[in-house]
Amino acid sequence: MVLGLLAVAASLQASGPIPVRLAGGPGDWSLERGGKAYFVRGIGGSFSLSLARAHGANSVRTWGSDNQLALLDQAHRMGMTVTVGIWLGHREHGFDYANRDQVAEQLKRVEQDVRKYKDHPALLMWGLGNEMENGSDPELVWKAVGEIARTVKRLDPNHPTMTVVAEIDDAKIAAIRKYAPDIDVLGVNSYGGILSLPARLAKAGWTKPYVVTEFGPMGPWESPKTSYGAPIEPNSTEKGKRYADGYLEAVAEPKGRCLGSYAFLWGHKPEGTATWFGMVLPTGELLEAVDAMTVCWTGKPPANRAPQILDAECDVSGKELAGGAPVSAKVTVRDPENDRLAYRWFVLPDRPDAKFDEPVPTEAEEADGPSVRLTAPRDPGRYRLYVVVRDGKGKAATANWPFAVRP
Repeated sequence: MVLGLLAVAASLQASGPIPVRLAGGPGDWSLERGGKAYFVRGIGGSFSLSLARAHGANSVRTWGSDNQLALLDQAHRMGMTVTVGIWLGHREHGFDYANRDQVAEQLKRVEQDVRKYKDHPALLMWGLGNEMENGSDPELVWKAVGEIARTVKRLDPNHPTMTVVAEIDDAKIAAIRKYAPDIDVLGVNSYGGILSLPARLAKAGWTKPYVVTEFGPMGPWESPKTSYGAPIEPNSTEKGKRYADGYLEAVAEPKGRCLGSYAFLWGHKPEGTATWFGMVLPTGELLEAVDAMTVCWTGKPPANRAPQILDAECDVSGKELAGGAPVSAKVTVRDPENDRLAYRWFVLPDRPDAKFDEPVPTEAEEADGPSVRLTAPRDPGRYRLYVVVRDGKGKAATANWPFAVRP
C-alpha cells in the first residue's frame, strides 16, 4: 500500500490536479477544466491512445480503477484526460446492496481509489459504477451510490461525480434524483435508444448535464434475429453511419445539456460476435466507425478512409441448411482513395469467443475477391460467414452472415 502511494506520488512530482467544474445551469451546462471550456471527445477502451489522439479524441473512459496510473500518465503526456471508473458491485456477480458489510467494504474501497488518483492532472471526473442497477433494489442501489458520491465530493472537491447507467426510464431518473443528489453528471450507455435519448431525459425530468458514456451500433439484444434466434449484425459501413447519427442527435445537438461522449469500443472485444462492437479489428485495422468519429470530433475525415460496403448479400443468410451444402456471397466495396483492396473470406463458429485466426475448415472457391463460393461445415451448429476487406494502409471493412447447419 505504501509503495503504491509512493509510486503515485512519484508520477505526479512535477504537477498536481487540474480542477474540473460544471459551469452554467439547466439548459446551459458546460464543463471547465483548468478554467477553460472542455467538451469530451472520448473513447471507451485504451487501444493505442496515440491513434485515438491523432483522430481527434481528447479523453478516455475506464470501467474499473485497478492499476490505472500508467494510463493516466500516458494520457497526460498526450494532452488527454481520463474519466476514472470505479467499479461498483453487480447482483449477477454476487453483490447484495442489502448486505451492509458488502456496502461498507465497497465504500472503503472507493475511498482508497479516490485518494490514490484524485491529484492526477489527467483526471477529468469520477465514473461511479457501470450498469450496477440492473437486477437490484433501486432504492438500495441509489442510496449506496448517493453515499459514495457524497464521500467522493468530500475527499475530492476538484472533480465532478458521474454515475453510469444502462439506458434510462422515468423511474430510474426519479430514484437517482431522490437518493443520489450528489451525482453531478449522468452517464448513459445507449445503443438502440440513442436517437431519442435527449427527449427521454427531458421527459424524465433530468435537468443536470449528461454524458453518453457508451454508444455505437445497435446491440445484439435489440437487433433483428434469424428464425433460430441469431442476431443479424450490421456491416462496418452501417455501423459507421450509426455512430455519426447517434453523435449528432444525442451529443452535438443538445447544446447546454450534453458534455460529450465516449464511443464504444476503441479496440476489439468479442461480444455478441467476433466483430460486433470493436472499432478496430483484432489484427489492428481501423474500421469505418473511426472515420465517422473523426469527422464528429474534428469536422473533417482522416486522410485515409476505410473501404465502404455498398452492398452485401449471402444466399444462406439466416437459414438452416445441411452440412456440406453450397454457400455463396458477394460484396460491393468502394475505397475512397481507390486503394487496392484485399479480400478474406472465412467461417467462424457463431459465438462471442470465436477467434479470427481459428476459422472453421471449408472447401472454398473464389475466396480472394469480392465473391466467394464454399461448402458449409459438416458438423451441426451455428456459424457465421465473414468477409474482411483491407486497403493495405491500416483501414478495413467487414460484414458477416449467420447460418446454421442442421443435425
